[in-house]
Amino acid sequence: MTRIVFLGTPGAAVPTLETLAHDFDIGLVVTRPDRPRGRSRRVQPSPVKVRADELGLMVRQPSRPTELAGLLRDAGHFDVGVVVAFGMILDPEALVVPDRGMLNVHFSLLPRWRGAAPVARALMAGDPMSGVTIIRLNEGLDTGPVLTAQAVDILKEETAGELTGRLSALGARLLEDVLPGYLAGEVVPVPQVDEGAAYAAKLGSDERPLRPTMSRVEAVNRVRALSPTPAATLDLDGETHKVLRAQLHPLLLAPGSLEVVDGHPVIGMTDGGVELVAIQPPGKRAMPGPDWARGRHGRAGSFQ
Repeated sequence: MTRIVFLGTPGAAVPTLETLAHDFDIGLVVTRPDRPRGRSRRVQPSPVKVRADELGLMVRQPSRPTELAGLLRDAGHFDVGVVVAFGMILDPEALVVPDRGMLNVHFSLLPRWRGAAPVARALMAGDPMSGVTIIRLNEGLDTGPVLTAQAVDILKEETAGELTGRLSALGARLLEDVLPGYLAGEVVPVPQVDEGAAYAAKLGSDERPLRPTMSRVEAVNRVRALSPTPAATLDLDGETHKVLRAQLHPLLLAPGSLEVVDGHPVIGMTDGGVELVAIQPPGKRAMPGPDWARGRHGRAGSFQ
């Protein structure tokens, strides 16, 4: 039976892990070390580790890329490796340990959005389309040859969390379909082209604030790209709120202002208004915009 090493960390990697566990022998699961998570900051295992433990699979958690090759060799023979949102760049030595190399389920239509945050960057850029590409990893950054790909339309108000959920399910199905043919030598990876390539840099904390210098489309796309985590922020009256959903509003407001219009909070950007559809005040739960506005008694405000 085909023996696989699986490398992944977040919840988006779990559907592929479950699919592989149903059809193949997963000899090892590699995931990132446990770390503080959530508001409590308690140290917790990754979603992949939790599911792997439930499936009775062996798990290892290296801290550095240089540990990976030796860890894989110690675990025995592998026919192929599968990587889904592992969160660590693989050392070149590790790429060649499995007989058929390492396959990556990547949440974009390569070569667009190579890198760490393809879903967020697609939404931030206002792309109308995304998808999943399965490649064989090489030493470049998501530059390996392509086994298969499938496109999906990005829905009008879709957030990064929602799109990632769709792509993770699609990626699991695509891999399930293509892997037998690849292992049999019937599917030959095709080299990528570089035309149209874009780099999906890791999200920075300085990209979270909504600023009055943004256009309203830019602001709404920023909210979608960062929702539900780490979430766009709004520094309003000296407090930092998380904005989880937003939409265009026809009202023209002065940039940097907040008004409550028919019970709905609206902020002013350079070219128009943006309604705050869902917002989370500091230290409180997320709530619909109208509920939050009622808590402020309809008071206007400003942000920078």
